[in-house]
Formats: sequence, structure tokens, C-alpha cells
Amino acid sequence: MRSLTILFAPESAYGPTNNCVGIGTRLLGQGHRVVFAAERSWQGRLEPLGFTEELIDLAPPAGDGQDPGQFWKDYINAIAPAFATSTTEQLSSVIRPIFAELIAGVRYSAEQLGEAVARTAPDVIVEDNVVAFPGLMNTPAPFVRIVSCNPLEVPSPGVAPAFSGLAEGDLDGFAAFREEFERTHGELWAEFDEYVRAQGAPGLPELQFMGRGRANLYVYPAELDYERELDASWHRLESSVRETEAEIELPEGFADGSRPVVYFSLGSLGSADVGLMRRVIDALAETPYDVIVSKGPRHEEIELGPNMWGAQFVPQTTLLARADVVITHGGNNTVTESMHFGKPMVLLPLFWDQYDNAQRVAERGFGRRLASYEFTADELRGALGELLADTALAARCAASAQRIRAADGLGRAARVILDAAG
Repeated sequence: MRSLTILFAPESAYGPTNNCVGIGTRLLGQGHRVVFAAERSWQGRLEPLGFTEELIDLAPPAGDGQDPGQFWKDYINAIAPAFATSTTEQLSSVIRPIFAELIAGVRYSAEQLGEAVARTAPDVIVEDNVVAFPGLMNTPAPFVRIVSCNPLEVPSPGVAPAFSGLAEGDLDGFAAFREEFERTHGELWAEFDEYVRAQGAPGLPELQFMGRGRANLYVYPAELDYERELDASWHRLESSVRETEAEIELPEGFADGSRPVVYFSLGSLGSADVGLMRRVIDALAETPYDVIVSKGPRHEEIELGPNMWGAQFVPQTTLLARADVVITHGGNNTVTESMHFGKPMVLLPLFWDQYDNAQRVAERGFGRRLASYEFTADELRGALGELLADTALAARCAASAQRIRAADGLGRAARVILDAAG
């Protein structure tokens, strides 16, 4: 096979970027050139992994030295009070503002992105995002879409609408939520669809902010997936776990197998909610567990208990393998990685697809969903105790993990992308 140039364009957040890094690393190993059209704050972080960086600005430059995805950390921190409201209320206070901000980035970066595509002349373009960039879809190169959020992002009859967190089979709730989504997002979608068409890209599906590609990938294991009707262009990746994270040496006697190990992370964005982080840490401080904590961007404000170890950033895929149970916000990466390693979960959803993942994990019996701002310390400790004591669940998680890992999601993604390139 001749060497191809493959352009990845992930959303400027750790989840989509890490997903693309994992797949891109496989393609590098097969002799292909992999380019990342990345937001400028990722400068210098992708080249050491072997990728070519094509940096773009999604907004007027904020200065040098900004952490990757810092804009979104600051933005999410500003709207965090709305996380304590219902998913219906969040449609106007959280979901629509995020879509509007993302669309503003599409418009601002259009010329830069076009120049990057012209410079790199990709054989295939891969986008992992929740909004369309017309400059990636109106080129001669085949276009591949990745959905690394919950797959409800692609709607289908009979399943819950995205962002709702509604239980399976709640048809009346589905209808009411969809009606509110159309009320809050209809005008924004119509304006964006008109813009996308004006740039020479295909129009968007009704009330969706992203179109289809020649091939389409989504990351979700069969154990959690929904019964939907998808055409043959769609390919499920059971997991997509990067293989670039290093081993880490933990303190002597910590997580050595003598006590259960809890891995706690609210993601790079959710961990900015210091109040919630502290509540969870206080609840775990006197438990008979070793607790690994991903402290996040405001790590200086978080004090750990005596039975804990953590850092601002931790190698999640390395440490998940050592854990017995996971406390998570329900981000798609952490959920699918926990399934990949066979770990039951306690879920504290905050926004976006986290409610959908939390509901799905709970109703499929792989964890417990708690009310993120109303749970008690006893409730959290009780949920952990129940999951750790459930030997049948442990066996089911282990069997699922073995099947998921054998499916080799990274290899499957690489094959689909190369097939799309012809």
C-alpha cells in the first residue's frame, strides 16, 4: 500500500483529541503521514508523537502558553452553575451556548483551515467533532466522520434524544425533549445549515449540526449500544483506547492489591467544579480504599485525603487497569475506557452527553447513576461498596472487557479510514 496523508481534525478537547491520537498512532505505524489540524493551544504537544501539526485559531488569539483546550475549560467553568439544573433546562443554558460557540469557531477558522488543507493535500480527511467544518467536507478528499460522544448524537426513532439522560422506553419524555430542542436550537441550526451550504458543503440533516461522511465511525461497546437503524456506512468501534500513555510509579504500598482501588475523575472540564470535587473527596477520605484522583486544571485548590494519590494530569488508560471501580462524570472516553478495562462505574453526570452515558450504564447494569449535586456521602460510599461486593458483576465486566479488547477498535478504525481513501 502506498503511503497516504491523513488529516485529523478533532474538537479542541482531550476526549476527541486523544481518540484521534490513538487511531492516528496506528496509521503512523503502518507508514502513513498523519496531520492534525488542531486548535493552536495544542502546539508542540502532537509533534512529539510523530504527527504533523497544522495549527488554527478558533477565536482571536489569547496569547502564548495557553493549555490545550483552555478556552473550553474557562467557558465551561463560567456556565457551571447551570449543571445543577435539569437536562431540559440545560438545552437553553448549556447546550445551545456551546453549539453557538462552536459554530463561531467554524466561521472564524474557515480561511485558515482551507489553507491548511491546501498545504497538506490529504488523501482522506477525518473529523471528530459535533459541528461540521465545511472546509473539510467540500474538498476532493474522502471525508470520514467520527462520533466519540454518546452515539445518540446520531438520532434514530425509538431511542432517547441526545443530551436528555432519559430512561429507555420513555416515549412521552422523548417527544417533549425533542420539542424543546427544536424550540431552543431550530433557528441556530437553520442559520448554520445555510452557511454550510454556502461554503459548498452538503447540507446538514434536520436539526443536526454535523453531516455524514463516506464512512462514519462511532465509539461505543455492544453492551451499551442502542437498537437503531444505521446504514452500511456506519461502523461501531467497541473501544478506541490510545496506546501512547506511559507507565507511572505510585507511592510505595499504594494500590498494591491489599485494598480496593477507586479511580476518580470528572474529566478535564468537569474537574473545574472544585466544590463537587471536594464533596467526593471528603466522602472518600475515610473509606478502606486507595483512591486515585485526577485533579484537573484547578489542582492547586484540591487537597487530597490520607488514602489518596493524584495529580493535575494522570495517565488514565494506565491507571484504569489498576482500579477496581471508577467514579466518573460519564464522559464518553472514560465510560468506554472503563468498559475496555472491565471496571464498574459510579456516574455523576454534569452536562452534554454525560447524562446519556450515565443512564445507559445504569440501565444496562454496569454501574450506578447518582444525582450529581444531591447525593449524600453515605449514598456514594454505599454505591461503591455494592459494586465492589458484586462478584457476578465483576465477572460480567471482565468477560465484556475481554471481548471489547479483542475487537481492536484502533485497528478497525484504521482499516475503515484507509478503505474510505480507496
